[in-house]
This record gives sequence, structure tokens and C-alpha cells, in this order.
Amino acid sequence: MHCDGRFDPTSGCLYCHDMDIDVPIRCFGEVPVEPLATAILAQGEAAWSENEQRQRDYEVHEQTRSIVLLFAEVADWPTIEVTKQPGWERLAHVAIPVMHDVIRRWYPPGGTIVRAMAAKLLAGGRILPHRDSHPSFSRGHRIHVPITTNPRVRFMIDGRPYHLEVGQAYEINNQKIHSVMNKGDTDRITFIFDYVPPAMKRDQPIAAPQNQAGTRGS
Repeated sequence: MHCDGRFDPTSGCLYCHDMDIDVPIRCFGEVPVEPLATAILAQGEAAWSENEQRQRDYEVHEQTRSIVLLFAEVADWPTIEVTKQPGWERLAHVAIPVMHDVIRRWYPPGGTIVRAMAAKLLAGGRILPHRDSHPSFSRGHRIHVPITTNPRVRFMIDGRPYHLEVGQAYEINNQKIHSVMNKGDTDRITFIFDYVPPAMKRDQPIAAPQNQAGTRGS
């Protein structure tokens, strides 16, 4: 899916209460992904297995692996507690510029990044059709930044196939049914983060990111 970074503001309201953006996908154009990609691809195999909660909690992600930077604990919804995970120490210095670049250009400032991870879909693997149904997912914007892909990866959203290009940033409408199939012989890696704008923060409490010991991170 080629895009030139142009965005039609009539396609959805950034300040609306529900973050269903009305369209299946938005393309924001190029982002400075090279340092982030280099750091992610340098991670050892053990790093991809250090946090398997996503695979345990969501059966559709069984064939994926993750390096988690920020995790949103939603057991006490509507309170969200955001914690820094082991991937933060290794990747935050290259992930933050990418996230801030997207937020600066396309979203109101002053919100909170509640999830961030590198996600790998194994060669030959698939993510079954699903909708991100927990209310926390409808309160933020889900951004995908492809790190690696191949011509046989297909991202289906609302019944239509998309091929997301490396070096571009996209907002995915995770309130619509979506799935991914990797029929290629190489893994597909994507950096993903969820951004909750300040308008949403007024509706629900969000704890500042903390490390795993429970102390506030910088």
C-alpha cells in the first residue's frame, strides 16, 4: 500500500470519544525508521520470548512473538496502569523519536502512549480474524510501523487486503475485523504503539509509565 503521507481530516475526528476512525486504515507517509529497525533486528532470539503474555491472553496471536516496551494493565478498567517492560531499556532511545514524530504530525499533544512493542509474525504464520474488543482499545489510536515484510504478507481489514510498506506509518482501525497472513519464508516484524489523546484522558484515569518494580520511570 503506497502512500504519500497526505491525510484527509474529514475522514475521522481525532478528538472524538470513540477512536473508530471510520476508514479501515490511514497512511501517514514516511517516518525515520532506520535506527529503530537496526536495533530491533539486532535483538537476540531470547528477547522475542521474554514476554509471552500477549500470546497467552489472545489466542489469535499464538503464532507471533513480541518485544514489549510499554504494557497497559487493564484489569481495573477504567483505570489503566502503564508499565515499562524489559524492551524499554533496549529500544526506547530509538522508538521514542519515531512515536513522537507520528504524534507531532498527526495527533494532539499531551496524551499518553499506553502500549508499545515490536511484534513478529513468523514465516508461514497467521493472525486469525478478530476485533480488539476491550474498551481500552477503542480509546486510543493504533499505529503500525512495518520493520520487515515480504510480498506474500497480507493484512486484511474489513474484508479488504493491504500490503503495508517498510518505512511508512499507518493507523489501523482495530475496531474492524482484521487479520494477517504471512505466506512468505521470512518473518514479518512491525513496531506497534497505542496513543491515547488528551481528550480521552479526561474520561478515564491513566497511570504514568512505571517500571516493573512499580517506581515511576523517566
